[in-house]
This record gives sequence, C-alpha cells and structure tokens, in this order.
Amino acid sequence: MNIVFLDAGTVVLDGDVELSGLEALGQFTPYDNTQPEDVVERAAEADVIISNKVLISREAMEKLPTLKFIAVSATGYNNVDIVAARERGIGVSNVPGYSTDSVAQQVFAAILQHATHLAEYAADVDRGDWEQSEIYTLLRYRCFELRGKKLGIIGFGDIGQAVGELGLAFGMQVLPYRRGPIADARFQRAELDSVIQESDFLSIHCPLTPDTRNLLNKDSLKKMKPSAFLINTARGGIVDESDLADALRAGVIAGAAVDVLSVEPPRGNPLPAPGIPNLILTPHTAWAALEARQRLMEGVRSNIEAFGRGEQRNIVNPA
Repeated sequence: MNIVFLDAGTVVLDGDVELSGLEALGQFTPYDNTQPEDVVERAAEADVIISNKVLISREAMEKLPTLKFIAVSATGYNNVDIVAARERGIGVSNVPGYSTDSVAQQVFAAILQHATHLAEYAADVDRGDWEQSEIYTLLRYRCFELRGKKLGIIGFGDIGQAVGELGLAFGMQVLPYRRGPIADARFQRAELDSVIQESDFLSIHCPLTPDTRNLLNKDSLKKMKPSAFLINTARGGIVDESDLADALRAGVIAGAAVDVLSVEPPRGNPLPAPGIPNLILTPHTAWAALEARQRLMEGVRSNIEAFGRGEQRNIVNPA
C-alpha cells in the first residue's frame, strides 16, 4: 500500500507524534505541507492520501488513477470533494471524537484566564511592578470565583458535554442548549434565548450549518450580559467577526476567547487587529494537545487498516 501524507506538519511538532503505525502499513511518504497545485505530482502513485486541510478536488482525483482511499486527519472533511470521491469509488474517512478533552481544556483555560487575570499579573511581575509595590501584593484586576456562575453551552455533543462536566466540577450552573433531548440527568436543556441572555460564560460547540452561520451577531451579542464572556472553539462562521469586534470595542460584552476564524490563516479578518480590548485570539489550537494529536493519528491508521481489510470504518461517503 502506497500512502502519502500531504500535510503531516499540521499534526506533528518536532517529531512528537508517533507515525510508525502508518509506516508499518506500506510505503509511507509524509510532507510537511502541500499546495493544491502539487497534490497530483506528490500523490501520483498513491493508493491512500492522508490530508488534514489540503484540498482534494474533483480535478485532482481525475488525475490520480491509483487513488482508492482518502483518510482525512480531522473530524471535518470539507476539504474533500465528497461527491466526486463517491462517483469514483474512492472511500473517505474522518476521525471523530479525538479532541474532546483537548478542546474542553482550552475552553476552561480561557475561562480561568478571564476569572483570574493570571497572564496580566504575570506580566506585571515581569515588568518589576511587584518589586515597586508599597504593600505585599498587587490588586489591579477584579478577579472572581467560578462557583455559582452560569455556563451556557450552545451545542451539547461530546465536546459540549465535556465542557459542562468541567463546569459542574467548578460548581457552575450549566445551561446547555441542543435541538434534541439531553439524556444525562445532570443537565437540563435550556432554550437558546435563555442561554444567550443568562450566561456569565457562553461557549460554542455546535457545527457550522446554514442555521448556525452568524448565530452570534450584533443582535444576539446585545442580549448577553455586559459582564459576559464568549468562547468560540467550534467554527469561525458561527460568530459574526465584525460584530464581535464592534461589541468588544463598545463594551457590549466583557470579553471573548476565539480559537477559530471564518478564514484561516486570517487575511483581512476584523479580529486580528490592534485596539480590540479583552480578546484572547489563538490560532486554531484547541484541538492540538499532544495526546489528542496522537489519538488522531491512531484513528487514521485504524481507518486505513480497515480499508485494507475491505471494511468500512468512519466512512463519510458510503456508496
């Protein structure tokens, strides 16, 4: 089996993720990254392509006669022309659920930063401000405890529920919203408007669909508490980024942590701009804890192994 990994650099950092399982499956060629125009040349003899975000288009597939399987090294698979793959009998797999704990952890890193101002206090000490203090401490930022605060969660799948469980551990009141019922008796489903209006922290974990695009916009942001903090680790298009930038500048909400943008890397996006207060902007890394990246590659290997046995595992384009 000839396997080509088009963008291993999106998963592996200085060799920290083990790829020997893939190497054992056959001829294995990893590239750090691949431009769309180079896909055909690099995958010319491949039976299997692994791609995280490299576009696999209909045109590319038509020029790859040996290609039988595309293993997406992610949960989302919008970088592959699914219809074209199905027409050509090329299986496409994804890896669901690998990053649940990693994303939930980053959500609470942002929540705790907002509650404790840890980074600001550390920066004050680094500047020598504590050394100049006339009292034993510095009291510059109003910090608060999470116990009793309301944690709203829009989208209550595996990641949303993991965030909710952390909220319960901190003594927070969890307000989950999802369209269907919630089986776990620890959580009582709330209506969307109530979640938006009542939450002290509002964390987004729903998929990007026509119904959720710009779900958080000028009007819905105005419904939030002025003291509320918004976290988006789901998809960039769920939040209207221009409206969020305006809301932060105007003090409509107290702050936001954003890990995903509508266009990545951000070119011309309104959020990575100077002068936006109380914004924590990270480069789509909530998923990327070492353990999560290793689970991801183990999932990719298992999907390819199943394909080699003639089995379907995590196939997103069944015939």
